[in-house]
Amino acid sequence: MQLLEAITMRSATARGRVYRRCGCRDQRDKQLGWRCPRLPDEPDHGTWTFAVDLPSPAHHRRTVRRGGFPTQNDASEAMQRLVASDGEGFFADPSQTVGDYLTAWLQAKAITLKPTTMARYRAYVQADLVPALGHIKLDDLGYAHIAAFVRNQFAHGRGPVTVHRILATLSSALGEAVRHHRLDRNPARPTIIPRPAAAERHIWTVQEALAFLRYSHTVDPLMADLVELLIGTGIRMGEALGLRWEDVHLDERVLYIRRTLSAIDNNQLALTTPKTRGSKNWVAVSDRVATALRHRAREKCSSTAQGLRGDFVFHQPDGRPLHPQYALNRFHLLCRDAHVPRTTLHDLRHLAATISINAGVPLTVVSKTLRHSTLSTTANIYSHLTAQAARAAVDAIDKTLTQAARPTTPPQPIPAARPHCDHIPKRHNQVTIIRRPTEATSYSSPAPKRSGACDHLATTSRQNVRKVVPSLRGNDLRPAKTLVGTTGFEPATP
Repeated sequence: MQLLEAITMRSATARGRVYRRCGCRDQRDKQLGWRCPRLPDEPDHGTWTFAVDLPSPAHHRRTVRRGGFPTQNDASEAMQRLVASDGEGFFADPSQTVGDYLTAWLQAKAITLKPTTMARYRAYVQADLVPALGHIKLDDLGYAHIAAFVRNQFAHGRGPVTVHRILATLSSALGEAVRHHRLDRNPARPTIIPRPAAAERHIWTVQEALAFLRYSHTVDPLMADLVELLIGTGIRMGEALGLRWEDVHLDERVLYIRRTLSAIDNNQLALTTPKTRGSKNWVAVSDRVATALRHRAREKCSSTAQGLRGDFVFHQPDGRPLHPQYALNRFHLLCRDAHVPRTTLHDLRHLAATISINAGVPLTVVSKTLRHSTLSTTANIYSHLTAQAARAAVDAIDKTLTQAARPTTPPQPIPAARPHCDHIPKRHNQVTIIRRPTEATSYSSPAPKRSGACDHLATTSRQNVRKVVPSLRGNDLRPAKTLVGTTGFEPATP
């Protein structure tokens, strides 16, 4: 009977089992567990637990037990989720804490992330997230926990940019859990604080850039050639420092970007892939840049003659590449000595884009030159420089529409005014009807002629028509022969 009751309180699957147990102890202070006699008679006594066997890389048996579930269904769902997650490559332990999950997430991302990105993620996880949120169960992590973490960071003087980057790291890790169905939602979304606005950059003018180049060519030719390359091509600082001579083809006026030089934790140098897939491309070389690279080629020859490596275009006297922090510090020192505003080496990339856009180069060409992943990236970064192009575009539209609205046929010329007596339609087109002479009519005293009347008469009878040949006008024309209903003229015969 006791064995039957135990069977009814336990349900087994192919890879695990669910059972009810309690914390009651016997006379020897040993927990009774699922053998407690109160379990069959008291449904609310104890809690539900599951146990599942998971495969181990060392081919040893690995049993995972988790308890504390209020109902049997809760325990079964947790066990099924754990089994399914193991088949998909992640561990969905309901008792897993945020610290355990973030540690496992870092180990998985180390295969795909760049060393510099991995170092930044590891610093945020180990120094900030795990001490503050690591003890919370992953399934229990909520928006309130993250909001309290943000308030605590601000209270200790952390800047908004740093806090936002820490939250971005946490959101990336939790988003991975959502994609693997480990969590139903990402509690770090929506973000607690908005993304801080980018710091205002001071971009050199053309005159300031020329002033720096004139000074540095005399004092530090190495930095002068580096700045010439950055301004003339718009490549990134790490791409310039990682440039090798095998990637430079001066005869073809082109160089290839295949790697970038980075400093891990600002200490260890590493050659990594460029920032984006589109960044790994070729870049055209101008005359000024070609001259600067020839200066470096002569330095390479002297270094090689001394037995140094000389593989990098920009290198230290012993042939090693320049450290990015050293290049930046040296550049700031030259800015101060040349009496030009202090800027960064990366801002020289923005200077190259500014000169190109102000010179009228299309934005698509500028985007391809800078090797941005999308055209919208270029438009968003340099939106303040496209105002002039926008005005030119609407002016072109207005000009086109205005020209199209004008008539296509040229206007007819206005004829010159004719003399007053040249052509009077009322006089030349009239028909005068003369009645037959009667007894009361006498021709001995003709009626006086009206002033301005024509000196010829028309009648309905051909026998009584007395025509007078009209005199020639000032234009050597006389009225046409057909007088009734005509307005034209014909040349007068001699």
